[in-house]
Amino acid sequence: MADGGRDARVLALSSRAEEVLNAHPRTRDLAASLPRADTSPLRIALLGPYSAGKSMLVAALLRLPAAEVERLVDAAPKTRRATPYPWNGVTLVDLPGTLSGNDEHSAAARRGVRGADALMIVTTSELPGEAETAAILQALDADGFADRGVVVVNKMSAENSDREVILDEVRKRLGPFADRVPVIPTDARDYVDAANDPELSDENRELLAAESGIDALTAELRRITAPGVEGVRPKAQAHELIRVLQDAEQRWELEGEALDAARIAKDAEASVARAKEGVLDALERESGIVASRIRTAGGIAADGVSEQNGVVPLDIATAVTGELIAARADFDVTFSASLRVAFDAMAAEHGESVPEPEAWVNDVDAPEAELAAPAESPYERAVREAAEKAAKVGAKRLHEWIKKVADDPKAAANVANWLNKSRAGQKALDIGGKITNGVGKYKPWGKIKGAAKVTGTAGKVQWAMAAMGPLMDVKSIAQDQNKRMKINKRRQALRDHFAAVALSQRNELTAAGEQHLGAWIAEVEQSLSGLTRPGAEISAARETALEAIRSLRDEAAKLVGPAAG
Repeated sequence: MADGGRDARVLALSSRAEEVLNAHPRTRDLAASLPRADTSPLRIALLGPYSAGKSMLVAALLRLPAAEVERLVDAAPKTRRATPYPWNGVTLVDLPGTLSGNDEHSAAARRGVRGADALMIVTTSELPGEAETAAILQALDADGFADRGVVVVNKMSAENSDREVILDEVRKRLGPFADRVPVIPTDARDYVDAANDPELSDENRELLAAESGIDALTAELRRITAPGVEGVRPKAQAHELIRVLQDAEQRWELEGEALDAARIAKDAEASVARAKEGVLDALERESGIVASRIRTAGGIAADGVSEQNGVVPLDIATAVTGELIAARADFDVTFSASLRVAFDAMAAEHGESVPEPEAWVNDVDAPEAELAAPAESPYERAVREAAEKAAKVGAKRLHEWIKKVADDPKAAANVANWLNKSRAGQKALDIGGKITNGVGKYKPWGKIKGAAKVTGTAGKVQWAMAAMGPLMDVKSIAQDQNKRMKINKRRQALRDHFAAVALSQRNELTAAGEQHLGAWIAEVEQSLSGLTRPGAEISAARETALEAIRSLRDEAAKLVGPAAG
């Protein structure tokens, strides 16, 4: 069954891999090992240790005459390099023996396996040892020959060989592949002798040939190669593509100077990251503390709003203002300290090449308290309201009336009389109890004192009016109706205001701190670039190459799965 679709995909991946491998000197020479379009006959490699009888198996499969058999198998050491033999439309490739201790022969055998489309794994009735078993499992698993291979147990006619016991033991050693890979018992020498010994009877010759297992092996090899080049080779090439890409990954295992340079760059990168993380942690923590202190101050201000007049008393306003200033000052100290800790740690690792951070300058706008003007007393508020009422009934301009009150004792006395006509006004006029003797009444000299008080206060009225913000617009303490509701609303407005200020301050301090830190980190990286650039460039090239290599390898792995095609 043809697999032209997989063939095209393998070759397309191979073309992409060639670009990746050619992009760097470390992997450039591996590009020559990548699969190419190949319509040559399928290659069946014979893999096994020396003296397993691989060459004799080739002779048996080729049905060689006696003279050619002797020439083929008598060389010592026998096979030195991969040797091809045409057979039934395919090519048998006799590989050098493995496990001999000869590195050159082992490397040649490895190259032969990688270039094979199918594999004959040859062992003997003596059973494979631990190293040989490991090599067999690698060929079936990592090299991908479980569906394109056969295990041949040769020399089965040796004395004291119990066929079934030997085959059972071989299958046990194949582990998970025991049911996937055909195990064929053979004796190539028996087959060659049967074909070339003139003294054998036809009956004995036929019996030896049948028991040699060569015919069964021939049938199995024909089954494996029946799909032809287009059916077998794409999967073999996909496995080889994976192996080349694995080789490319190994080429990027750094050593020597390259490894040292990469380590220096990595250590510096980690050092910078630690410094940055430490400062950012402090920034997040301390900006959160500032926000918390602002909200707490707002709560204190709100709780301090007077039940009588809706303003925040002077002592509370002063304390809240001081707390706002202290919160900002404490932030500046702790944030600057975190920068110093980061600098000291980096300087300890990299010496004088690390620049000191610029001094932290907190230019974030300070929070506004928007508290009531604490200097305005209930009396001053009452004077303002009296002025407003007087303006409504006749004064052309409010400030002219205020000036008149300040300059004219008679006008001031009129204001005092107006205030003393109501309980609330009387209360505002006579906080000390020295002026009035109840609503509409004065104590001795009280009328004169009340007028003087109005006169002395009138000069402050203009400032009081200008200082009033929208949150302070409590019209009169004389308005008892809904006073509690207005006071509560005022308190909630203060809490909401401080909560908004807290959030804004946290965000702005965080942004400013990150910008300040970023500028210093950029200076540090620039200062260390001479030390880290070689390793950073190597590491960057390595990461880029490995990302591309692994992506290609993952795509190739999908082509060797059972569902691919």
